[in-house]
Amino acid sequence: MIAPRSTATIGALCAIGAAMGFTMNDMAVKYLSTDYAMHQVIGIRSAIALGITLLLIMPLTGGFSQIRTRRPFTHMLRGLFVVGANMAFFMALASMPMADASAIFFVSPMIIALFSVVFLKETVGPRRWMAIGFGLLGVLIMIRPGSDTFSPVALLPLLAAASYAALHTLTRKLGVSESAATLAFYIQLTFILFSAAVGLSIGDGRFDTGGHASIAFLTRAWVWPAAADWPFFLITGLGSAIGGLLISQAYRLCEAALVAPLEYIALPMAILWGVLIFGDWPDSWAWGGIFLIIGSGIYMIWRETLNRVK
Repeated sequence: MIAPRSTATIGALCAIGAAMGFTMNDMAVKYLSTDYAMHQVIGIRSAIALGITLLLIMPLTGGFSQIRTRRPFTHMLRGLFVVGANMAFFMALASMPMADASAIFFVSPMIIALFSVVFLKETVGPRRWMAIGFGLLGVLIMIRPGSDTFSPVALLPLLAAASYAALHTLTRKLGVSESAATLAFYIQLTFILFSAAVGLSIGDGRFDTGGHASIAFLTRAWVWPAAADWPFFLITGLGSAIGGLLISQAYRLCEAALVAPLEYIALPMAILWGVLIFGDWPDSWAWGGIFLIIGSGIYMIWRETLNRVK
């Protein structure tokens, strides 16, 4: 079923806001990955995000009764997918430029669109497929097959993309009876439980050999954060809480195949953060890819608007 036009607009804005929140989170995680363990970063981030959800979001969106759910096992499965997606993507960020990791990850909208047809029985017209295809072409231009981007580490964003697609297919199924705040709450709770389990098992750093940056990020020992790094931890929490709430709301309100291309906006934002924070300036090929990716998302919105006017 197609959502009303106003609902689709709100869902689209939620998707764009979520992309902005998530790229801020990714920037901060990459910054922190040189000195802290991934499970520590995720644990602190999720504790902050859960606090925001409980103290601000839930009281404003229906109260704490939203914690109750009839689908605990589905939430658990959804949580496992999001943990897998984040682990793979953050390990990639530790040793790759943000733009490269984000570009490879953006095969996910294509997978989401496919999942939406197969599992959710949604309709994706030929023009939407064409727009998604152009967006994917932009990603390929940025990756440039045959370059150094295709290293074993480049498989991590692909793994993250598959987990991410499964996550949001489940979100569509849950969204009929669960609020966005409920979905966000259980995601953050899963992250905290995961971080605690990993921290208690390998948090002393005994498996850290000081080798590859991605492996070191996974196995590094917990340390007390420096005062100068707390703003970045706060950014991860804010980005995760706001992004998680908005993306859950977007997939509740709209067809998955409409929301997915709007998340492409995260790619140019990742490049912007890469330039401002890490000094990674894209070349002309990268800019060409950005324009294709943004263009595909705008075209999708335009086509959806036309369909709802008819």
